[in-house]
Amino acid sequence: MSLVKNETELIVILGPTASGKTRLAVNLAAILDGEIISADSRQVYKGMDIGTGKDLSEYQFEGKKIAHHLIDICEAGEKYNVAFFQKDFLRCFLDIQQRGKFPILCGGTGLYIQSALSEMWQIQVPVDEKFRKDFETMGKDDLSLMLKSEDIKYDISTKKRLIRGLEIEKFLNENADFEPQTGNNINYKIFGFNPELNIRRDRISKRLKFRFENEGLLEEVRGLLESGLTFEMLDYYGLEYRYIGLFLKNEMSFEEMFGKLETEIHRYAKRQMTFFRSMERKGFEINWIPDNLDENEKLRFIIDSL
Repeated sequence: MSLVKNETELIVILGPTASGKTRLAVNLAAILDGEIISADSRQVYKGMDIGTGKDLSEYQFEGKKIAHHLIDICEAGEKYNVAFFQKDFLRCFLDIQQRGKFPILCGGTGLYIQSALSEMWQIQVPVDEKFRKDFETMGKDDLSLMLKSEDIKYDISTKKRLIRGLEIEKFLNENADFEPQTGNNINYKIFGFNPELNIRRDRISKRLKFRFENEGLLEEVRGLLESGLTFEMLDYYGLEYRYIGLFLKNEMSFEEMFGKLETEIHRYAKRQMTFFRSMERKGFEINWIPDNLDENEKLRFIIDSL
């Protein structure tokens, strides 16, 4: 008899960095005969294992490998975005279902998770850099007057988003046959980690120290530079790569780099939680897993909630 009730087709496990999401998802996949779809904007890149926290060794349970998807699908130097993820997620979800396995979406990139669970069709409209440049000098009030579509809801809180709205309108006017892919008809259940602030901060600091002292984070970044990535590219790939790049350019001492990086990762975790709370305000129900439970109790909490 299946442990999954109420026609749930997808379980989502989300939480801030260093909260133990992957380990729990792997154990859950072992119980449900499932496979994991990663929702992490940086783990898609090959060669960026330590800085992105792939923890690939965790994808096994009692010696058995647990299948995972959307990790190591791009070369370092490429650019991947939420529109690509939305399509890739749906493809993986359908494939896992068709093979009789249970899909589990796990990660900390809130926008990716939201795109998998809702229509968010606007993200599939391609960027038009030339179009954007044409409107750079215009003021926000003038840009607001240019938006014509009343049946399309835009976030127009900033000038950048207003220009994006105009960009979407232009694309739709020129592509009447546009049919976006959506995953909004999936029956899902979301479970979230929200460790206490002091616990979260302690885990982040210990993990960062471990990655430098035991896993070779500094050597990983040096290797990326030797493979052809530029310092500008490193900046694009996020905090660890950005600040280690500054250290390798002799713009920071190691101590300055480590302290700044540690602070910024703490801030990033806070932004992750802010995004998850915003998802709740938008109607996404998140079942928060009590942090004081052990691993087996967390698994039981999820299964009993299905």
